[in-house]
Amino acid sequence: MSIKDRFKMIMDREKLTAGAFAESIDVAQATISHILGPRNKYPSTEVILRLHKRYNDINLEWLLTGEGEMSNSNNESKDNSGFDYPLFADNPENLSDRSKEIENRKEIALESPKIATKEIVKQEIIYKERPSRKITEIRIFFDDNTYETFRPEK
Repeated sequence: MSIKDRFKMIMDREKLTAGAFAESIDVAQATISHILGPRNKYPSTEVILRLHKRYNDINLEWLLTGEGEMSNSNNESKDNSGFDYPLFADNPENLSDRSKEIENRKEIALESPKIATKEIVKQEIIYKERPSRKITEIRIFFDDNTYETFRPEK
């Protein structure tokens, strides 16, 4: 199994696209594309360390060589940095001093938006007929800097 396959396994486990995975370990998306691409570029030490820092349950030996188990601990599949709590879970560290205290608030209605009256713009379009135009002169210029003038007969 190549390191490319191990990167894909981590992405599958975390359910991340290549772009989201790159963002999660703070590298450019092109870096992950090169690793996963057909040329199979081996990732730099910095990329491996960033991955291990972000997903610290990943067994570094497994990541580098493919030997051993993927995770250092079989019970945990993700790092336990406090992001697995439900959104509205009770957090004992952040309990408020005013537990179950009823607050009376006066709600102030927003002002209704004032609709500005629009002025009606009336435009008059006046078509003025111009007198018909007549050709008074035609000039033809030549490349030797001469010209001829023609005037219609009246």
